[in-house]
Amino acid sequence: MTTPPQQPLFIDGEYTAAPDARSFEVISPATGEPVGSIPLPTAADLDRAVAAAHRAQRSWAGVNVWERAAVCHRIADEIDRRRDALARLQTLEQGKPLAESVADVTEAAQLFRLHAEDAVRLNGETLLSRDNSKRMFTFHRPVGTWGIITPWNFPLLMFAEFAAPGLATGNALVVKPPAHTPLTVLKAMEAVSAAGLPGGLVNILPGDGSFGDALVRHRGIHAIGFIGSSATGAAIQAAAGLKRSLMECSGNGPLVVLADADVDAAAKAAVDGAYPCAGQVCCATERVIVHTDVHDAFVDAVLRESERVVLGDPLDERTVLGPLNNEGVARKMDRHMADARERGARVLLGGRRRAGMPTGLYYEFTVVDGVPEDSLLSQEESFGPVVPIITGRDEDDLLRIANDDALGLQGAVFTRSMTSAYRFIEEMEVGQVIVNESNNWWDINMPFGGAGARSTGWGRIGGKWTLMDMTDTRTGVISL
Repeated sequence: MTTPPQQPLFIDGEYTAAPDARSFEVISPATGEPVGSIPLPTAADLDRAVAAAHRAQRSWAGVNVWERAAVCHRIADEIDRRRDALARLQTLEQGKPLAESVADVTEAAQLFRLHAEDAVRLNGETLLSRDNSKRMFTFHRPVGTWGIITPWNFPLLMFAEFAAPGLATGNALVVKPPAHTPLTVLKAMEAVSAAGLPGGLVNILPGDGSFGDALVRHRGIHAIGFIGSSATGAAIQAAAGLKRSLMECSGNGPLVVLADADVDAAAKAAVDGAYPCAGQVCCATERVIVHTDVHDAFVDAVLRESERVVLGDPLDERTVLGPLNNEGVARKMDRHMADARERGARVLLGGRRRAGMPTGLYYEFTVVDGVPEDSLLSQEESFGPVVPIITGRDEDDLLRIANDDALGLQGAVFTRSMTSAYRFIEEMEVGQVIVNESNNWWDINMPFGGAGARSTGWGRIGGKWTLMDMTDTRTGVISL
């Protein structure tokens, strides 16, 4: 077997070799074979990246917003030109089907276009003063240098969720993608460079948790952007102290099926929310809460819909469900399924790793009925390809179960009643409620994030709201 090449770090606009650093081998979850390797960055690498970001950001903040937007549009064009190569690389290192990777790369380019247009319309306001001799107004300025920590489930897309609004508003970034899936983001820097982005504005240093901690604590990092688990998010925030932060953490989103729902549509939505990225999505189908009157019909419909979920090689166009990304998430699925069985839940489909596959990460599409409310499947984010079904007596009971959750990210409700739809929109304790669609649905132009006092972070990913979170709102007062 030919040893895959080492992909160097990206610092100050250049790929940088680190021959003396420890290296990490990126293994394909689909084949078990190496895809490439990366040098693990050192403290000196971090210092150099932060210094480069500071130098570049001071100039970039003074560039006219229309010029910054034009660069973001060019980045989008360059990503589009490399779409097929980036998608294939992402599938190799992440494990999701190729069609999903193509969609991810396409959406990453769209984010640069969207936020380029958002930035040139990020207007301030004229405010009325109680003092007739004063004129007040607001405007937006970049925060400075952001430390960005991204997850392994959407390597390029979630990089773009921070990079596009951050660059469009005049910030610089030092990015730590996960060591499990760093290659696509590193390769995408070819597109960033070809677009003419000044060096130093984006620096890519993959690493482990200890390096992430060093990034967060670095005195030169002004703000933190994070997407990942709530436990990691809490540790990051503790280390960050009073630094600005934008945190999008775990979800355990309920999909609620009321008695008057279109059962077939709800079943399709439940399945559609459970298999993309092998269920490793923060707003995936994590809990399906079904009214007892339609329970049996719903279960039958889910089993019919599940027949189209083909598990296999993610590079095979027939594959719908690829492998899980890593052994840690596979063990979590094993633990959740063992707990469900012990508590009397009925496994109707799947529920185990499939034997005879190239790696032990291929988890069968799973449907579990009679899931107890206190089970791990109900109380924790499983992050796997599973449809856990819980039954409720009436609308009040369904809402109670939906809100019995510490992770208020996104939920969905199926009903033909506008009264019930509005009730769940207003009373379900999540950041977004999707009516008559999968709770895995989202749009890049909507604000996405957690709600209330739940352990799901704060701030919003998507649309103009991310630009507002990544800038300071400042005020000018003129005395006439």
